[in-house]
Amino acid sequence: MGVFTRLSDIINSNINAMLDKAEDPEKIARLIIQEMEDTLVEVRAAAARSMADKKEYERDLVSLQAKREDWASKAELAVEKGREDLARGALAAKQRAEREIESLHQALKAIDDVSAKRQDDLGKLQAKLDEAKTKHRALIVRREAAEQRIQMRTRMEKDKVDDAIRRYAQVERKVDEMEAYADLINVGDQSLEAQFQDLAAEESIEKELAELKRKRGGSSSSSKKASSSEGGAS
Repeated sequence: MGVFTRLSDIINSNINAMLDKAEDPEKIARLIIQEMEDTLVEVRAAAARSMADKKEYERDLVSLQAKREDWASKAELAVEKGREDLARGALAAKQRAEREIESLHQALKAIDDVSAKRQDDLGKLQAKLDEAKTKHRALIVRREAAEQRIQMRTRMEKDKVDDAIRRYAQVERKVDEMEAYADLINVGDQSLEAQFQDLAAEESIEKELAELKRKRGGSSSSSKKASSSEGGAS
């Protein structure tokens, strides 16, 4: 089973369980990231074990190659001494060493293949982990923004808005009262221009009054002269 197949099974299982419990998305994101990090640790530990196995196999390979050469030399010696029985035994041991050497070569090749695949999986998983962490940070920002909007709208619910409007109307009325009071205070405190206007109005009134008196005086004199003339004629 590949790394991503196993990881997918774990994540899907946990996500389904959390969705059944109606957990929030941020917790699911944290779970996915935690599973990825745990898998990375596990895969890296497995890679370290594979490297240790490879070194051990390489040491065994060197030892077996030395044994093969040693048994080959012993077989040659036995043939020289006319001991075919010993030569057969040495050749049999040499062949066993060769079979073990072949097995080690296959094991080393398998380790190299698995290591290459594991390194590829690690690179992909690390990239996915970095992407998940970036998205998680963005998710946190979005969640905090949503919470702030909810809090703001909760504080500014209808009743509180109406209350704020009423309080604003009271302030506005108070300002109106202050302005009216200021106008009353200014009634007895005319400006210089207003005083000159009043003075001009008084002068105009006096002129009209004088004109009326003059006309009135003229009318009275004419009436008296007319009366005197009528008396003399009689």
